[in-house]
Amino acid sequence: MSVFSTHRRALLRGAAAVALAGALAACGDPAPSFKGNDISGTQLGKALALTDHNGQARTLQDFAGKVTVVFFGFTQCPDVCPTSLAELSQVMQKLGDDADRVQVLMITVDPERDTADILKQYVTTFDPRFLGLTGTPEQVKQAAASFKAYYAKVPTEGGKNYTMDHTAAFYLFDGKGESRVLASNNAGADALAHDIKALLDS
Repeated sequence: MSVFSTHRRALLRGAAAVALAGALAACGDPAPSFKGNDISGTQLGKALALTDHNGQARTLQDFAGKVTVVFFGFTQCPDVCPTSLAELSQVMQKLGDDADRVQVLMITVDPERDTADILKQYVTTFDPRFLGLTGTPEQVKQAAASFKAYYAKVPTEGGKNYTMDHTAAFYLFDGKGESRVLASNNAGADALAHDIKALLDS
């Protein structure tokens, strides 16, 4: 199975999750106008409990007062993850001074290979304020379940190595740690910046 097809399926799963979130949000109360799908009230991510690349235990409450952007990835990802991080770096630039009120978190789906040092070197290359989160395989599994995020190990040709298939989407949380927006990873920097500003202003 090619890496291309693996990540294409990840994108499709992300799109399906976005569509599902849209259906859920339609049942809620009126909310700010988002470019992404409104997932207010879904309580996604509440069970997040991992360790950042500096060795500090983290939950969403650690980022109270900030808009938090969460996505799942891994450092050996050949295309989707670096593209997502580059896009988020552009978003931070577009936000200007407001960027200091935003926290980007990448949760690794490959804790076996993504040590804290590797995660730190990887995510801070895009922006020194970004944090990578990891944990034991069971902790990562529990975190992903809390987000209803999918990931799976996929052996590469020959079976001597593997890549990771995973949900490709951005989860946006408000300053109270409540899940608010689910955005496709190809939404674009302008759309993401718009939704983050809407949360900062709400």
